[in-house]
Amino acid sequence: MAKRTSVTSVELSPELERRNRFIQYTVAMIIRVACIFLAVAIDGWMRFVFIAGAVLLPYFAVVAANSVGASRSKATATPVAPLQISTKDFIDASPK
Repeated sequence: MAKRTSVTSVELSPELERRNRFIQYTVAMIIRVACIFLAVAIDGWMRFVFIAGAVLLPYFAVVAANSVGASRSKATATPVAPLQISTKDFIDASPK
């Protein structure tokens, strides 16, 4: 007999997973651009923080975007027996 798959343990479709990774990477690159602008506009020690963010963020964004399913745990759900309805219940309740 084939092993049943619980609906809660089914993974995301490849299209949805790709879209989520694209959005995550785009947000990281928007933050990087903000770091570049702030590194030019801000003076003092904060400039170095923004420069470090602009330099290091692409590495972490690529690593995070390429980690397919690593952040999700593979939880195994307990299968639940399907609800069984008898046709007798409907025949007895029908108006006569």
